[in-house]
Amino acid sequence: MYAEERQQEILGRARAVGRVDVMTLAEEFSVTTETIRRDLTVLERAGVLRRVHGGAIPVERLGFEPALAARDEVMTAEKERIAKAALAELPDDGSIIIDAGTTTGRLVQILPADRELTVIVNSPPLATVLASRANLSVIMLGGRVRGRTLATVDDWALRPLSRLNVDVAFMAANGCSVAKGLTTPDPAEAAIKRAMIKAAKRSVLLADHTKFADTYLARFASVPEIDMVVTDTGLDAATVADLAAAGPEVVRA
Repeated sequence: MYAEERQQEILGRARAVGRVDVMTLAEEFSVTTETIRRDLTVLERAGVLRRVHGGAIPVERLGFEPALAARDEVMTAEKERIAKAALAELPDDGSIIIDAGTTTGRLVQILPADRELTVIVNSPPLATVLASRANLSVIMLGGRVRGRTLATVDDWALRPLSRLNVDVAFMAANGCSVAKGLTTPDPAEAAIKRAMIKAAKRSVLLADHTKFADTYLARFASVPEIDMVVTDTGLDAATVADLAAAGPEVVRA
C-alpha cells in the first residue's frame, strides 16, 4: 500500500469512529509507529486531522473548518475525475452557477472553450481564473468574503441570486446524507447555497466520497432537491443506492 492510500484509509477510519490510535494503526497496517506518526503529520498539515496524545481526531470533531488551501490538497485525483464527469452536465449555451469550493474549482479550470456561457460565481479566485476566457461572460456575486473559504456571502450576494434564472448550478458541500441533507459549517454560506439552488433549473452536487460521512451545522438543501450527485468510486454501493432512492441521479467517476 502506498503512503497516500494508507493516509486516506487512516482519515476514513478517523471520521468513521472519531479517533485513531497510533499503536493500533501500526499493527493493522504492519508498519512502524514512526511511519504512522508521519502519516498523521501529513494529514494534520492538510488540515483534516488534529494530533492528540497517542493518535489523532478528525477536525470535524473540533468544530473546525479546514481552510481552502488545506482542503485543496486532499483527494485531488478524485476531485479531478468528478470535475471531468461534471462537464457532461454543461448546457450547450446559456448560464451556470459554480459554487465556491475545491472540487468546483477543478471544474472551473477545465471549462471548454467551444461554447458561450454566462458563469455566475461567488468566489474571487474562481472569477479571476474565468475572467480571461473570451467565450465566457463572468458575473461575480458581491458581498463579504469569508477568509476561510474565500466565498462571498450576505445580502449583497443574496439579492442578485433572487433575480436570476440559470440552467445549471454546480454545488459544493462539506457534508451530505439522505437523513440530514446537504450541510456546511457556516449559516451565511448555507444561505447563499440555498439561493443558488433556487435560482437554477437543475442542481448538480460535486462531492468526493469523504463528504458522505459528515454532517455540519447548517443545512442548505435536502437530497431530493438535488438533480444529480457526481462523486467518485470510493463511495460505497449502499450509500449510492440510498441517494438514488431519494431522487437524484448518482454518477461515480
